[in-house]
Amino acid sequence: MDTPPMAAQVLPCPLGAGWELLRTIPLPRTGSDGLPMGGFSAAAYDQNEDRLWLLSDAPRGHLVPFSGLRAQVRGRGALRAGPRLLLRDGEGALLPEGFDGEGLVLAGDGAWIVSEGRRTPERRARLQRHSLRNGRLLEERSLPAAWQERPGQGLKANKGPESLTRTPAGDLVLAAEAPLLQDSAVDAQDLVPLAVQVSGEPPRPLGRIALGPAGAAASRSLGLTELLALDAPPALLALLRSYTPPQRWTAQLQVLPLPASPLKAAPPLAPAYGWDLLKAGLPADNWEGMAWGPRLADDRVVLVLVSDDNFNPLQRSWVSLLLPRRGSGCPSGRFQF
Repeated sequence: MDTPPMAAQVLPCPLGAGWELLRTIPLPRTGSDGLPMGGFSAAAYDQNEDRLWLLSDAPRGHLVPFSGLRAQVRGRGALRAGPRLLLRDGEGALLPEGFDGEGLVLAGDGAWIVSEGRRTPERRARLQRHSLRNGRLLEERSLPAAWQERPGQGLKANKGPESLTRTPAGDLVLAAEAPLLQDSAVDAQDLVPLAVQVSGEPPRPLGRIALGPAGAAASRSLGLTELLALDAPPALLALLRSYTPPQRWTAQLQVLPLPASPLKAAPPLAPAYGWDLLKAGLPADNWEGMAWGPRLADDRVVLVLVSDDNFNPLQRSWVSLLLPRRGSGCPSGRFQF
């Protein structure tokens, strides 16, 4: 489920009610093929099939499907990993190592995936659609001209695109992880990813997101790791984290209202409300993926988070399930900020 279902409660009501952590599920370190499993950087949930797809940023790009999420919400059963789906080019050959997928959106029997680049012809940032049947490349779209790697401009190496979501209208929204090279001098005081809406060719600017520090220390500046689109009123739900060595993490959610008419010169998007997820009981780790999960009988929708263990034995791959709290007198479906 890439977009919030109609007439469903996806945020706490009132917003200050916060989130209830239903459970945190550790994922296995090895797959059914006996190979290491982890590095999960994005998630997407198929409501019809009750299948949670996780995207790995391992050198050899792949997806792993997990079944049984709906039973996990009820505290029963287990998440069961299916065989990994290796990503391939249009001819069926495995993609070269270094794909580094970071964002995932389901699209019928395919999936849109964004991958980070390294400013080289072999490892450039990409927006691609792959088959969920055999992993083959079905379509590739160019990134905005300002994002493309040219001397003195474009995405920085290993700095995006970092997130991908789809609006209720069907548009894809991407965000970088850091300012573009040509914007760095202007936005050096904050981490300001740029967001772009893709509804065909060419992509058009949607705006910018201003991210401030997570704490007093400059080394703890926030990093945007994922977005989910909201409707009525239009907004983005942003997942952000910070890291201070050796193992100090923060995890936050922020609601970012979208302007009625996005313009290139519009001021950066600023949060209308936010939550500290560690205070809700989320383990301190590298939370990178986020998806809308099962819808409950009372119309509340489970928020699914996934962590990236970086294939580090000191970290874990987790799937956490959060539920928006509802106060008395709160109607389902709409939210205000």
